[in-house]
Amino acid sequence: MPVVTPENDPLYRLRHSTAHVMAQAVLEMFPEAKIAIGPPVENGFYYDFDLPRTLTPDDLQEIEKRMRRIAQGKHQFVRREVSADEAKALFHDQPYKIELIEGLQQGADEYGEAQVGTAGAEREGERVVISTYKHDTFEDLCRGPHVEDTGAIKPDAFKLMRVSGAYWRGDEKRPQLQRIYGTVWPNRKELEAYLQRLEEAKKRDHRKLGKELGLFHFSEDVGPGVPLLTPKGAVMRHLMEEYVRETQTRYGYEHVWTGHLVKESLFAKSGHLENYGDAMFPPMVEDAEHGQVYRLKPMNCPSHMTLYKEMGLHSYREFPLRFAEFATLYRFEKAGEINGMTRVRALTQDDCHIFCTPNQIESEFSRALQLIREVFETYGFYDYYVRLSLRGNEGKYVADDEKWSKATAALKAALDANNVQYIPAEGEAAFYGPKADFIARDVLDREWQLSTIQVDFIQPARLGCEYVGEDGQRHTPVVMHRAVTGSWERFYGVLIEHYAGAFPVWLAPIQAVIIPITDRHEAYAREVEQKLKAAGIRAQLDLGDARMNAKIRDAQLQKIPYMLVIGDKEQEAGAVAVRLRNNENLGAVPLDDFIARVQQQVQSKSKEL
Repeated sequence: MPVVTPENDPLYRLRHSTAHVMAQAVLEMFPEAKIAIGPPVENGFYYDFDLPRTLTPDDLQEIEKRMRRIAQGKHQFVRREVSADEAKALFHDQPYKIELIEGLQQGADEYGEAQVGTAGAEREGERVVISTYKHDTFEDLCRGPHVEDTGAIKPDAFKLMRVSGAYWRGDEKRPQLQRIYGTVWPNRKELEAYLQRLEEAKKRDHRKLGKELGLFHFSEDVGPGVPLLTPKGAVMRHLMEEYVRETQTRYGYEHVWTGHLVKESLFAKSGHLENYGDAMFPPMVEDAEHGQVYRLKPMNCPSHMTLYKEMGLHSYREFPLRFAEFATLYRFEKAGEINGMTRVRALTQDDCHIFCTPNQIESEFSRALQLIREVFETYGFYDYYVRLSLRGNEGKYVADDEKWSKATAALKAALDANNVQYIPAEGEAAFYGPKADFIARDVLDREWQLSTIQVDFIQPARLGCEYVGEDGQRHTPVVMHRAVTGSWERFYGVLIEHYAGAFPVWLAPIQAVIIPITDRHEAYAREVEQKLKAAGIRAQLDLGDARMNAKIRDAQLQKIPYMLVIGDKEQEAGAVAVRLRNNENLGAVPLDDFIARVQQQVQSKSKEL
């Protein structure tokens, strides 16, 4: 779950303060509790606790009751600075806080829950300054900021949502804590609107709709995180891939294929083994002594760069080279992190790697940006922004300050040249370079990271990619990593929820169902089916025993755009009675006119019926 920052969200202070009030309430109920961390997050907050027993729904109600009492006390949030020793004395009975303080003494601030002041630290001869915030009887190790007092937390504008397990510091070998999630809003009206959105989200859950609409399944026999597509699901996959393939071909991208397996030594050269090894499936060993160890691909870039080299020494005159591939990749996601189609172990990316010179970065970014915008709008995503993911202070990045500086400057210049507003995100870059991530909002105002454009000065050098420049000398190309819809599986899950399964006509796996009223209309119904299929329309003939109205209702539940009812009048006139899935009745329409209608909708990728 993305951590909200105070700079980007006006609700940060309110949610952060409410997390502290919740922690106070929990400590009142369980004085022996050990507290961990409690940040604000998107749409709410959470706090992790080590408690003597498992919490119940009745406990959440009691915690809420205590929180309301505390909030109504209008207790001020007071900040103070303490040394590391003072902090240890203050939290002497809180082992998780002591661990954070000791980390601060070593210069770590991994969770952002405490703040190291540069003025005086117990670090290399300097004194560490750590901040805490106190309200009423509760004081927490915290960098803030907070609201002025607890009165800003309206008693009817917050709700505790659920309890889940969470390992301390995300490490399954460390203690498992109880994480209480809550949401808080400026007033009751906004809280109720949010809760209504959650109810709508449950109805749109792609896991639920995927099963009801017969699109995909998961099976323990195959294994978690590996989707099985039905014929209808596979139709949609091919339609979506074909659309992106045709679109990016029009934009000058060429498609390649590089398989599923790669020798482990290549990932060692690229840096993936060192920086991404935890997300890779275990090695397949043929002959370890002679380096015959293989991995399932988690990324395409090393394979594309190898293909670039195998094609011979390139000239700057060939640039830019744009290698695109719909490749299935394999990432060993933890079982607890797998989530339907949006987090899987076998995923397919509409991936691309652009080999270019430094002075082509801006134009190639513009081209990729235009492509992404076109695809987003086709799928009905109009509200999106860019998050500029930058290198942080952690040691997970390849150490090459000069190349990082060049890549970051180039990406910022490309964003500025295209008048793209962006939000910087420290510590979110790939291990080899900065990236511009496109965050789209769906109809429920939820944010999804879909597309990405990355600038890489590091991997091509590590893998020996070269070209002959205009000066006749050999140079290392820049590689731009680009994905339009990212993981197909994730995008598909988002799309199902965005449309609530009622896909546009061009994307619907079944576009029309033909419903003859009686047996005597079957022959004409079959003729209609043949004509529709010959015209490229995905039609289905319903010859079941159910009554006409039941068949119409079933088709509407399956979100099929059109129901074509055939009776005596339609048969005599060479027409079909057209019903829409929204229950609108268009009446009798000549068959040729209906075919033209659907073909126009498909050609234009219309989102209207």
